[in-house]
Amino acid sequence: MPLWARSGWLIAALVALPVLAVLANAAWPLLSGQGAGQVWHHIVQTNLLPYLWNSLQLGLLVAAMAGAAGVGCAWLVTACRFPGRKSLEVALLLPVAMPAYVCGYLYTWLLDSAGPVQSLVRDLTGLRWGQYWFPEVRSLPGAAVMLAAVLYPYVYLLCRAAFLQQSTCLIEASRTLGLSLPRTFFRVALPLARPALAAGIGLVLMETLADFGTVDYFAVRTFTTGIYEAWFGMGDRGAASQLAACLMGVVALLLLAEHASRGGRRYHPTTTRTPPLRPHELRGWKGWAATLACALPLVVGFVIPAGGLFHLMLANGDALEPANFLPFARNSLLLASVTALIGVALAALLGWGVRLYPSTLARGANRFAGLGYAVPGSVIAVGTLVPFGLIDNAVDGWARAQLGFSTGLLLSGTMVALVFAYLVRFLAVGQSAVESGLSRLQPSLLQAARTLGHGPGAAIARVEAPLARGALLTGAVLIFVDTMKELPATLIVRPFDLDTLAVRVHNLAADERLAEASTAALLIVAVGLLPVLVLVRAMRR
Repeated sequence: MPLWARSGWLIAALVALPVLAVLANAAWPLLSGQGAGQVWHHIVQTNLLPYLWNSLQLGLLVAAMAGAAGVGCAWLVTACRFPGRKSLEVALLLPVAMPAYVCGYLYTWLLDSAGPVQSLVRDLTGLRWGQYWFPEVRSLPGAAVMLAAVLYPYVYLLCRAAFLQQSTCLIEASRTLGLSLPRTFFRVALPLARPALAAGIGLVLMETLADFGTVDYFAVRTFTTGIYEAWFGMGDRGAASQLAACLMGVVALLLLAEHASRGGRRYHPTTTRTPPLRPHELRGWKGWAATLACALPLVVGFVIPAGGLFHLMLANGDALEPANFLPFARNSLLLASVTALIGVALAALLGWGVRLYPSTLARGANRFAGLGYAVPGSVIAVGTLVPFGLIDNAVDGWARAQLGFSTGLLLSGTMVALVFAYLVRFLAVGQSAVESGLSRLQPSLLQAARTLGHGPGAAIARVEAPLARGALLTGAVLIFVDTMKELPATLIVRPFDLDTLAVRVHNLAADERLAEASTAALLIVAVGLLPVLVLVRAMRR
């Protein structure tokens, strides 16, 4: 068996270990003959259908809004020239650094009945609360808007990279055949970018279905809130694991359906003639309409939340001295950097393993390794601590028996366990970016390198890796930013003396001290923007 294939299966098995622990915990009552517990029967009879219906509505709304905003903005900044295009090209990535739960906190503060917006409405109109209509922000549509506003950059990043690498000859040929720019987008550019669009929407869906902070704060009952209630509220890990298994099954079916719908179609260019795309000049109202269309998701997802947080920080920010506050930022930066480097390396190994030695088993292993993104962070954390605890107990028992001393906890409650939990949670992000990039490379390039005497590793290092560096960088940036914002897994797995910016935000926001939490939230955004700006420069080159 080739080394590439063996290493891919080994990585998939290790990363899927917490997921397997959750599935085993879900199946154990049935396999042992005990049957489902009372909590599971209660959930099936009362809440399972609402969980499914709310999760489906939320996922569809977020996917539709994030997909439309991401692919539309990516096409406009790539194929058109309009006022503010160069600035928007960079700025459209900024919401990816904004945690969805922070965005939800801020908009609730702004739009709630006692918030500044409704207070201004009452002052201007003289009406009292209840005498006028105002949209309810803490609702399922409100949660969908919050999530879509910060998740659309996933689609934007991948689709923009796909549009930049498409053959200009095809675009220009469609224009010479009489197709307008919108028809060229729908009939040529968008079908060729389908893998990138599917990967982006898949990430958005999995992040939406696994989100807890936003939906819990907005009182939307989804699979994730059900898992938390069963696990931490009712104390039934079996029922929580069964709900998590249902959630992973839904995500797996969605991914398999999209992959099967592609059939045998390929999406890489058929020519190596890829001169730079000449943007089409939009004049008059069309140019300003394009500016407005690209600015709207940016304003909703970044400008308003960041402005509100900055105002709260100036009014009553965190009282900690900088010397006491910097360790939070240092821990977050270190954990995110290590996870991003390891995660994109593993995603590359998995992606090229399937590309070199494709098989149904290898593809299935890759898909299974990425299912952790659809599982709430707390469930992944518990799924990580269970096998790590078994390993620690086994090593400690051997050391006591053979060496006469105790080793203590070697893995549990350490940074190793925390980084492992992050990798399980976010490896799918790197996989989607890498697979989207590899799907746009012609197989003949690798075949030509092999016929010239290069081995698989040399052919990838000298030919395909340089061509896929944009996809690798995209995957690393997405993993970095997601790790910066991750909260549940950090709270459960982290060492006792290690706090991150996300933990600081949670502790203050849980005490309704949003103004003080604004400082740490803005630091999360600021640190997350650094790799995003590096990615933008690389994409421009």
